[in-house]
Amino acid sequence: MKRGIGLLVMGVVAWMSLGALRIDSPREYQVFQRQTRLAGSMLLEGKVEGKLEYRWVGKSSAVDWRGVEVDSKTHAFRVEVSTPAGGWYRLEFRENGMAASVVEHVGMGEVFLVAGQSNSTNYGSEKQKPLSGMVASFDGTKWANADDPQPGVFDRSKGGSFIPALGDAMVKRYGVPVGVACTGAGATSVRQWLMLGEAIEVHPTLDKFVKTIGPGKWECSGELYDHFMKRVAALGPHGFRAVLWHQGESDAGQARAGYPAERQISGKQYRELLEKIIRASRKDAGWDVPWFVAQATYHSETDPADEEFRAAQKSLWEDGVALEGADTDALGKEYRAGVHFNAKGLKAHGELWAERVGVYLEKVLEGEKR
Repeated sequence: MKRGIGLLVMGVVAWMSLGALRIDSPREYQVFQRQTRLAGSMLLEGKVEGKLEYRWVGKSSAVDWRGVEVDSKTHAFRVEVSTPAGGWYRLEFRENGMAASVVEHVGMGEVFLVAGQSNSTNYGSEKQKPLSGMVASFDGTKWANADDPQPGVFDRSKGGSFIPALGDAMVKRYGVPVGVACTGAGATSVRQWLMLGEAIEVHPTLDKFVKTIGPGKWECSGELYDHFMKRVAALGPHGFRAVLWHQGESDAGQARAGYPAERQISGKQYRELLEKIIRASRKDAGWDVPWFVAQATYHSETDPADEEFRAAQKSLWEDGVALEGADTDALGKEYRAGVHFNAKGLKAHGELWAERVGVYLEKVLEGEKR
């Protein structure tokens, strides 16, 4: 019995020794945004009592053991290390020459932030899974394999999304891991995505995220914008490639859909409000965040597109405020389950986004050669 207790005590001591290393970054399945076609910076951060070394191993690259500078007073470390684009990498740490911790899946590739209404979230009729095994989702705290439903969306929807198809298409095209963070909320107007306290001249179709401040006067609660900006901050400056905005169905043609006509805004108002959100996000983020804006106005087969709002969305590209996003109005009845997408539609939706992002990304990567 005493021998058993002795072994137990030794086991506890050994566990405490291994537990002396705390890894805050990277997280399991984390994808870092590459800065060039070939490489990017991976953040190593945490605390350790002794001498710390790391190495990564993967199909695309490997590196031998390297030391990490640790603050002698706080025992904290924070260092960015240049890492070849690719993954998954297995990141290993050792403390005082002994194995201490492992992060099994770390990637250096492409990261995107998604926002908008239901077709940007999990309202598809069938849940999807990435087939490449190289797509991850970020909920603001944790990273995970990007199986639907996508985590971190404001509306907590539980169906299918276009994210797995987008990720797989990007992996196929570029051969690097893809990370996606979704922040959308179903049935929301552009007015409900405004910043805290912003005046709303025309009340949106639904009452949520709107505060009445007087007769015929309203302001935005800022909840959606704040939720979105927290994800921007969590990813960090230049920590993702772009925002993918898919929204418009709750603003275009609401009167035609039977909602009160006095709650209908014009295409011009839509464009002004979305531009205000885009510019505010860049100011608050502290860097020039690229935005892609989709053409999204579909209601039904009998009302598949609203030319006024399509022109408003397009004007943002033409004036250089945003980049051209997916045209999902082109996905008709065979791709739909009502206004939302079926499995075929989710796949087509993701591939449309990959195509539009690819046009931009090829120009960016080509510019590195000049």
